[in-house]
Amino acid sequence: MKRIVLICLLSIACLNVANAQEETSTSETNNWSDKLIKSPFGLGLDIQTKYVWRGMEMMSEDAAPVLFPSINYSYKGLYVYAMGGYAINGKYAEVDLGISYSWNGLSIGFNDYYYPTVDDKEDKYFGGGKHSGHWLEGMITYAPEKIPLITTISNFFAGADKYVDDNGKEKQAYSTYIELGTYYDFLDQNRIALNVGATLNKSCYNNYEHDFSVCNLELKYTYTVPFKNGWSLPLNVAYIYNPVFNKSFVNFTANFAF
Repeated sequence: MKRIVLICLLSIACLNVANAQEETSTSETNNWSDKLIKSPFGLGLDIQTKYVWRGMEMMSEDAAPVLFPSINYSYKGLYVYAMGGYAINGKYAEVDLGISYSWNGLSIGFNDYYYPTVDDKEDKYFGGGKHSGHWLEGMITYAPEKIPLITTISNFFAGADKYVDDNGKEKQAYSTYIELGTYYDFLDQNRIALNVGATLNKSCYNNYEHDFSVCNLELKYTYTVPFKNGWSLPLNVAYIYNPVFNKSFVNFTANFAF
C-alpha cells in the first residue's frame, strides 16, 4: 500500500513539473506573432484648478480649471510625450510635444508648446509663419539621486517668443528661465517641496520689461493616495507667488497616471 501511495505521489510530482516546464516554455504572442511584452506606453490626466506655469498665470481672463490629457512612451532613458491642455469653459487650448533623454540624473530635452488660441483663425499648426503659435524650447534638468536638489534651465530658441525693440523691430527674445528646487520626503511617498524660479533676460516671464528677475516662488505639498491594487494618486496643493507681477495663487492639482 505504501508503495502504491509513493508511486502516486511521484506521478503527481512529475506531472506538475512537466506542466510547469510547458508553461515556462510557452509564450503568448500578439496578432503580429510577436511575444507579448509590457507596454512602454503610458496615459495621464492632470487636473488643475488654476493654470499657473513657472509663476505665469496662463489664463488671466475667464479663468477656469484646466484638464491635461497625455500619452507618453518611455524606453530606458528615452521619454517622448504628447499633451493637451483644455479649459473646461473652452477659453484656453494648448498642444505640447516633447522628447528627452535622462542619464544619471541629467535630462536633456526639447519641447514644442503650441497655443492655437493665441492668433485665433490666423494661426496654423504647420507653416504659420509670423502667426505661428509654436514656442520651441531646449531644456536641461539635473536631479542627483542622493541630494534633494533639482536644477532646471530652459530657453525658447525659436517660435512665437518675440518682442519689439526700441527701434520698432520684432526680434526673437530667447526667454531664459532657471529654477532651483529642493524637497523633503515623508512616508507613503508624501513630499513637501520649495522651488525658486527666475528669468535671466527680458522675456515672456516678465512681459519683456526687465532683465534678471525672480518670477516664481512655490511651496508645494504632495499627498499620495494609495490603493489596494498598488495604484496611487498624487494630489498636491501649491502656494505660488510671482514677485514680478506681485500676484499670488493657491493651486490644486491631481495627477492620474495609467
